[in-house]
Amino acid sequence: MSDIAIQVEGLSKQFHIGRQQQSRTFREVLNDAVAMPLKRIGGLLRGNAAAAANLTETIWALKDVSFRVTKGEVIGIIGRNGAGKSTLLKVLSQITEPTEGRVKLYGRVGALLEIGTGFHTELTGRENIYLNGAILGMSREEIRRKFDEIVAFAEVEKFIDTPVKHYSSGMGLRLGFAVAAHLEPEILIVDEVLAVGDAAFQRKCLGKMGDVAGEGRTVLFVSHNMAAVQGLCPSAIVLDGGKIIYEGNVDSAIARYLTSNRFNSQANRTFTDHVDGLSRLNRTSVIANVRVITDSEMETNTILLGESVTFELILDPGERVFDNCTVAVGIFNLFGQLILPFRSQIQYANSWSLKSCKYVRFLWEECSISPGNYSVSVAFTSNGKAIERVDNALEIDVQVGRDFYGTGKDIQLLGGIIVPKVTISVQDR
Repeated sequence: MSDIAIQVEGLSKQFHIGRQQQSRTFREVLNDAVAMPLKRIGGLLRGNAAAAANLTETIWALKDVSFRVTKGEVIGIIGRNGAGKSTLLKVLSQITEPTEGRVKLYGRVGALLEIGTGFHTELTGRENIYLNGAILGMSREEIRRKFDEIVAFAEVEKFIDTPVKHYSSGMGLRLGFAVAAHLEPEILIVDEVLAVGDAAFQRKCLGKMGDVAGEGRTVLFVSHNMAAVQGLCPSAIVLDGGKIIYEGNVDSAIARYLTSNRFNSQANRTFTDHVDGLSRLNRTSVIANVRVITDSEMETNTILLGESVTFELILDPGERVFDNCTVAVGIFNLFGQLILPFRSQIQYANSWSLKSCKYVRFLWEECSISPGNYSVSVAFTSNGKAIERVDNALEIDVQVGRDFYGTGKDIQLLGGIIVPKVTISVQDR
């Protein structure tokens, strides 16, 4: 028996973009039917082929997408807004037909595309559980068997016989997710269900998705929460412009997606470009340069794990004077999380003024963050007022240069953010 759960071959989906059609009388429809051939002939004679054909603009939301998902695989689908993620899931869920290509699904499909779809506000929570469960493909016996579990998950026991119109938006959301999450399909398709609700609800949703994945069901998970994708999915597909640009390991997929989008309008710009542009705009630039240098005073963007490096900022006030100055350097991972902060107002005891060009150096005595790509942001303040901040001033690449622990083992299997210096002893009591 085949182990394929989903097979997608040459899938494309085209949408037509045209003017909104206004309601017309029967006489207007007949007039257009008679006049349209004459209009098309006139358009051809004037050399306007588009007008002659009465064409509308089209876009390809998906173009030649092909992939396979094996049974029991949990795969993430990531990409920017408009990349084609939701369109792909709607085709897989058989909500919309593809323009080209084909999709083969082997097993019962459940989709969490829009939580609460099918809820009737005049009905009670109890009645809506049965109604929504039926819409999602659950039998009455299945709903009855899972009813208590659904109510407990949604935390709406006291209001289960209250009309949904009296629920808060959060209560309705929890109930909708609880019903959909208790489906038992062979293939579960999930679209951005973690983007709404409070933090506690999001954690609960994530835990439930983890349970589903752990039960051996096939899961396609779309989210802009990269930490959630990384935690749930061993592999991922990256979509861009309706096409697959990467398919493979989830860490590599996330890095591909985030790296390609991190700089946006700042793509391919150097720090000098930023400062020059800022100076031309308002003449307020103070941070003249940022660089990473080694013990031998060599400039670098590659740092070896365990190596000592220095972050150097060159400050040029021009004709101005700044008092009570502070400088901050932050190292951020691909998720935009601050991993390592350097702040002179905390880590440097003396106050100082900026009257002429100064070099401010932060010596990092031992690089201890996990190998990977990071961005460096810098900021300058005076008298407690922010003067300048430069995000993504430069990139650094942390690499493994030696057998860090002397065990011969791959250090990247550790995971986590920090590579700790540890001493382990094993002894009899």
